[in-house]
Amino acid sequence: MTPSLNEIKAPVGEHIKEFEKRFRNSMRSNVPLLDRVTAYLVKRKGKQIRPLFVFLTAEACGNINDATYRAASLIELLHTATLIHDDVVDDSNERRGFFSLNALWKNKISVLVGDYLLSKGLLLSLDNNDFELLRIVSDATREMSEGELLQIEKARRLDISEEIYFEIIRKKTASLIASCCACGAASSGADAETVKKLHRFGELTGIAFQIRDDLFDYSKSFDTGKPNGIDIKEKKMTLPLIYLLNNSSWPEKRRIINVVKNNNDNPRKVAALIQQVKETGGIAYAEARMLEYREQALDILREFKPGPARESLEKLVVFTTERNG
Repeated sequence: MTPSLNEIKAPVGEHIKEFEKRFRNSMRSNVPLLDRVTAYLVKRKGKQIRPLFVFLTAEACGNINDATYRAASLIELLHTATLIHDDVVDDSNERRGFFSLNALWKNKISVLVGDYLLSKGLLLSLDNNDFELLRIVSDATREMSEGELLQIEKARRLDISEEIYFEIIRKKTASLIASCCACGAASSGADAETVKKLHRFGELTGIAFQIRDDLFDYSKSFDTGKPNGIDIKEKKMTLPLIYLLNNSSWPEKRRIINVVKNNNDNPRKVAALIQQVKETGGIAYAEARMLEYREQALDILREFKPGPARESLEKLVVFTTERNG
């Protein structure tokens, strides 16, 4: 049975509540427009999985302190800024079932708000001499940008190998979760070896997390009862599709690429392609790889002293790979 988020949060629940207050304060400004926009953002926050990784790793390594709160705020400021910029780049009008910032305030204000949040994160670290936290998060920001650009470059030709796919998701998704875990450990005073170990734990978890996301594209949507196929419509090469390509003849491979490139808005052809992925074993293969990464992440955790925080981290890894949304 998939653990619930409330159950996972239990060892750090009070810290998460306190963090939410501090995070709201960290976004405040003297500009009324900015305050209106950031208030809208705060009301529509997600599951708070990233701050949870920060607090649980800090607790597993030592003690949660003010630096841990700043680490969680830095991560959330960066993450929120990148989501805002992503919506502008993708021309997306929706985020988590609500209007995106660019849908309500247009691109110019959205980009500036994203820049503002990034600057708030930088200043929060510099004002408190949190140079190690800033280094960890700056590395993640660079990797996320590189991953996004690599995906855009490869999407033009649709020549993504499995090796390139893993490089893209390691940079785009896993680097941020890795930085959450490394920051949590560093904030509690853990040594360099422990910080490095937890960075790797976060990276492995993040890769498994993204493969789970890819698999949603092949599951039935709540609204239509049919597979979503959104990634195919957006010409994204995900692991199940790459597996199909790797196990197809050259003429068949060309036909599949043609569907993704030129017929991605044809519901019948997209549905047929999804069915082909399933029949060829693409879903089963991706699930097996996801569980492989999950097990590697859990192996790292088993090196740490047992306790409520470690147990919750184990449950959080399971949650990220069994969630339904």
